[in-house]
Amino acid sequence: MREAFQRDLPARVPGRAQRRVARVALDADVVIAFLDPDDAQHSAAVERLGRQECWGQLLIAATVYAEVIIRPLQQGTVEKVDEFLAAAGAKVIEIDRSLARTAAELRARHRRLRLPDAVALATALQRNARLVTLDNDLQRIAADEQ
Repeated sequence: MREAFQRDLPARVPGRAQRRVARVALDADVVIAFLDPDDAQHSAAVERLGRQECWGQLLIAATVYAEVIIRPLQQGTVEKVDEFLAAAGAKVIEIDRSLARTAAELRARHRRLRLPDAVALATALQRNARLVTLDNDLQRIAADEQ
């Protein structure tokens, strides 16, 4: 996985972009697709994570992390996920009462929003981060909320 991450994304952020450290919260779908070359959305995930606005501090809610590691746990490859997250410098965000409440409020306002997606979006909102997802409905909700 580390090789795929290093191959698909720039090794460092060039010049002026290094001075601006953006915060990016990741949804599970983009991480899952990025890590699985056979996933139908792999190319889209590589493209999204390769964008300049994704160069910065990566945040992943604890529930997103749990969702991402289900299949690797079944396949005995969970270490590869952790290696990828470490290489990317991703920080796992714990779910506290405030984050849970923000997620619940999002879910109450957007009835079609699933709770795992609400937690990913709440993480982005509370940490002043941009949400990166492959889910177009979630992206629209994120744009409305931010």
